[in-house]
Amino acid sequence: MAVDFVKELKWRGLIHSVTPGTEDRLKAGPVTGYAGFDPTSSSLQIGNLVPIIMLTHLQRAGHKPIALVGGATGMVGDPSGKDEERNLMSPDEIRGNVERFKVQLRHFLDFDKGPLAAEMVNNYDWFEGMKFLEFLRDVGKHLTVGYMLAKDSVQNRMESGISFTEFSYQLLQGYDFLHLYQHKRCELQLGGSDQWGNITAGCELIRRKAGGEAFALTCPLITRSDGTKFGKSAAGERIWLDPRLTSPYRFFQFWLNAADDDASKWLRVFSLLPEAEVLDIEAKHKAAPHTRALQHALARDLCTRVHSEQDYRRAMQTSEILFGDGTTEALQGLAEDDLLAAMEGVPRATVSRDELSRGINVVELLSARTGIFASKGEAKRMLAGGGVSVNKAKIADAGASVNAERLLQGKYLLVQKGKKNYHLVVAE
Repeated sequence: MAVDFVKELKWRGLIHSVTPGTEDRLKAGPVTGYAGFDPTSSSLQIGNLVPIIMLTHLQRAGHKPIALVGGATGMVGDPSGKDEERNLMSPDEIRGNVERFKVQLRHFLDFDKGPLAAEMVNNYDWFEGMKFLEFLRDVGKHLTVGYMLAKDSVQNRMESGISFTEFSYQLLQGYDFLHLYQHKRCELQLGGSDQWGNITAGCELIRRKAGGEAFALTCPLITRSDGTKFGKSAAGERIWLDPRLTSPYRFFQFWLNAADDDASKWLRVFSLLPEAEVLDIEAKHKAAPHTRALQHALARDLCTRVHSEQDYRRAMQTSEILFGDGTTEALQGLAEDDLLAAMEGVPRATVSRDELSRGINVVELLSARTGIFASKGEAKRMLAGGGVSVNKAKIADAGASVNAERLLQGKYLLVQKGKKNYHLVVAE
């Protein structure tokens, strides 16, 4: 039995604003709805997961989803939520990004589900041949300047300056909705709350030009518990869905390192787990926070769906080996790609392979050769206190020697200083 779309989004915290009549129309029978994706990057990123998840729930509720990739509007740039105008991209750059998006979106939506199969469209297909005068005549005259100026996305940019190009964006997005309404019988547009003005402009255009009724549903903008915008790591780097830009391991770690409050909210928003299971996980986490049940459930669900079960297991294994009770033997079995992905951002030092082949005193290696410790004295004290490991094996003897036989993948030494400080030594 199909789930109730609006009810499902409500308990997950994914409802911000809904136009009157939307819920009744959804209950009356299958609805075609769409969400748009701006192809100004070479990959979707985790900020795009929200509209993707909304489309996923729409399809699971027995409706038809359309993913619109803005090959045309991506050349203009949406002012919503922006402080300044973006750099415009070439048609070739946009086309390349659109093709990559198509591959990524197929991980989430079922494109082979009969009449409710997901569709993917590119608005460049209908804007490419449209002439400027035709657009003004058929679209521009239906929305007044006063109506357009009243939109928050425009008001927020008036002081800093908004170009006519960006000002016209709501007309372009509104025409997207009209085109899909006329050619795909699409009646619903989904998006973030910052898109409300653009979406309702489409509803108004459909009413005025086609005499039809269309609907809008937006979700809240997802933020962290500290109020900062969701979509980047704590260090400010974007988390991409493309494994070439963000490795499955780093993707896994992003969710695993979520704060408790964030993990609770994000599990509801981004996972497809049923409400009863989410509540059970929340109860287990509350009873034993140290087990991080929320974070583990979140990391598993997202890493498996965005990448694969195999990628999740590799990421989990790598994490346990490096940051858990891993052994030297287990560490030696790690693939080089997994090791380097896990050590991305960790301080690195180089050492001569020839010298390492002859053996280097551990104190000399950790101080003068690599700078992991500021002095030999500091290195000796940490060694004596049992606070130094090389490839997960503790070294307490300041007279010990480290040689090339210890190298991982014939190239690396993993030095652990204390519990959390890691250094990667590369033999060259």
